[in-house]
Amino acid sequence: MAGTAQTARDDRPDAATEAFLAHRNLLFTVAYEMLGSAADAEDVLQETWLRWVRVDLATVREQRAYLVRITTRQALARLRTLGRRKESYVGPWLPEPLLTAPDVAEDVELADSVSMAMLLVLETLTPTERAVFVLREVFDLPYDEIAEAVDKNEAAVRQIAHRARGHVAARRPRGVTSAAQTRDALEAFRKATETGDLQGLLDILAPDVVFLGDGGGVRQAVPRPVVGAEKVGRLLAAGVGRIAAALMSLRTAQVNGYPALILQQGDEVDTVLAVRIDDGLVTGLYAVRNPDKLSHMEHEISLSR
Repeated sequence: MAGTAQTARDDRPDAATEAFLAHRNLLFTVAYEMLGSAADAEDVLQETWLRWVRVDLATVREQRAYLVRITTRQALARLRTLGRRKESYVGPWLPEPLLTAPDVAEDVELADSVSMAMLLVLETLTPTERAVFVLREVFDLPYDEIAEAVDKNEAAVRQIAHRARGHVAARRPRGVTSAAQTRDALEAFRKATETGDLQGLLDILAPDVVFLGDGGGVRQAVPRPVVGAEKVGRLLAAGVGRIAAALMSLRTAQVNGYPALILQQGDEVDTVLAVRIDDGLVTGLYAVRNPDKLSHMEHEISLSR
């Protein structure tokens, strides 16, 4: 990508590369929040780069806005393709888990916007609504920039933003818990999960907790949502024997801005279990087992060592 671009004789990046790298994190996050896939977001960035290097920078008034516009249009095109693929997806579909740094969790708004729960809410929007919501509500871009990015007039974008905001508000996950409560709850959940302590699990699971599993038809996963503390607790307790028999390790991590448990067998990630905690109780569990969605995670983990 940008690393292969021609550089100036003093080995400093050229202007196009410098601008792209300066905004790369923003562009990746925009693409990921629209697509729910790190791999697809990286592909969108590659496509954005290939178009960006052909632009005459002298004609660009605002580089960030121009790059966001390219990225948004590429992500919209890919989002419509992904929508067709999801229609034939085997079992529940979950976003591709993304290993996030602690500073993301400290930014409550950003963490919430990339959480599994929020990405699933965004899945219920149309592609254009999703783009407008992400650009306006998450990144606070002005309406005129968003209008250019989605090829709509500003008045239409304002209406779309209002509609999307109401749609998300009606389905938005509950308020987040303090960092201390989250740590305590995750530790209690981890211990209960490792030992198969059913009562310990029931004590930390919210009465209406929801468990979703995504195996993509490749690995075994629950075929439909499991709802309720007792059902979810028994499901987790039953899984302890499988974990022990396979000699899997269990580690905690920050995934999509929130705590998660990662089950590994050697260097291979078997399951990423993202945990949603509200008011000190576990309200959502999102188990991603589809190997295609875990390869990016394995790469990130290897780099972090």
